[in-house]
Amino acid sequence: MHKETEIKLRASRDTLSALRQHPLLKKRSKSGWQRHELFNQYYDTPDRELSAACVALRLRRDGETSIQTLKSRGQSVAGLSERNEWDWYLERPELDLSKLDDSCWPAALATLDKNRLAPIFRTDFVREKADIAWGRGKARVVIEAALDLGRVVSGDSEEEICELELELRQGEPVALLELAIELAADLPLMPCDISKAERGYRLHDPAGYRLRPAPVAPGPGDSLDRVFATLAWQLLGTSQRLAEQYRFNGHWTLLVDWLQQLIDLRALLASLGSAAPRASSRALREGLDALILEWRPIVVAGQGDDAIRQSAPQRFAGELEQPRWGLLSLQIAHWLLTRGWTIGRNARGDRQGEAVIGKWLPRTLAEEAQALRLDRYGHQPEQLQSEQLPRLERMLVWLRLARSTLVLSEADRLFGELAKLHALAEQGVQFEALAEQARTLWTLKAFRELMK
Repeated sequence: MHKETEIKLRASRDTLSALRQHPLLKKRSKSGWQRHELFNQYYDTPDRELSAACVALRLRRDGETSIQTLKSRGQSVAGLSERNEWDWYLERPELDLSKLDDSCWPAALATLDKNRLAPIFRTDFVREKADIAWGRGKARVVIEAALDLGRVVSGDSEEEICELELELRQGEPVALLELAIELAADLPLMPCDISKAERGYRLHDPAGYRLRPAPVAPGPGDSLDRVFATLAWQLLGTSQRLAEQYRFNGHWTLLVDWLQQLIDLRALLASLGSAAPRASSRALREGLDALILEWRPIVVAGQGDDAIRQSAPQRFAGELEQPRWGLLSLQIAHWLLTRGWTIGRNARGDRQGEAVIGKWLPRTLAEEAQALRLDRYGHQPEQLQSEQLPRLERMLVWLRLARSTLVLSEADRLFGELAKLHALAEQGVQFEALAEQARTLWTLKAFRELMK
């Protein structure tokens, strides 16, 4: 068994061609590209019990070689994944169930009858791979770069495989992101941790496919630094998976949810005060602002306009054909992995970053609630509309993702009423509705508790 650390980047055929000739890869590769034709059959039970347990079982044919592989649940965050992998070289091109013993087989599947395993889908592709090596400080980095072009096939359905896969052979995981960022600076590469196996399951049963966002449950005793990193990784990873799924099927709600992840991530970056010096996140905030500025009007207008909804997938495809989204995703991932928000912060910022969330969050929400000045919006609701959207979004992101850490009456209702106020302000509805919702919020017990 070994641990596989890799990042997958969706590409186009033109981008794969450009990568073959990319000066950076040419400079760091000593052997050039080696071509392999790979045929892969995936197995599961009729009830897809392996998929439910986040396990993939594959039989690969590489030339005359047959390899049985089992991949089990690992960490997969914002395109950068770590998984446990077992490989067995077989004499015959058929599953050897005896290899699937307690040394590798998940306890959750202990009672599974392995004789029920059957072929479910294929992934057949040509892989061109090269070892990319360079010195990073005093350490050596070796990464296997693989250009994969082929198809996923399930019954009569199929989908193209076209991606760059970077797998760490030697060095620190951050080197994967550093190389990906250099390549994505001028090429459209979209990080996504939806594996070939997961795409096969999606093709096999589109209605049953789930994005499986990582569960997050911060505790009141966790530090602000820890909770912030956990929530930011979740938002980034979910945004990438939503982008890929919207590219796949064009369902409008996925685009709405994708934009919400960006708004939440932008609000989170702006909420930390001295724990995250503004200079440390300026470039990322500007990148998020540019995306939100372009896509928020489209999403708001599309809520009541079918023509906008129908044209949005083509427009989003255009977004993915340029480097902006993929590059920004990789830059945020690198910033989070290297704890970029702590760079340049002072002793006060360190103390704030170490503060427990159970004390920091109610104090921060109270400051934001007082600054909203809801009592005046019965007379001047236009100011709520023009001035307070960012403040509402900062409150909402914490209430959406961490309100379980609060000792606050009716915290769920507070979140719901704040969300209604935000939606009214964002949509530019009649001021009377804004004023009425502001009055409703002002009377909530939870809001009054914050204002004490």
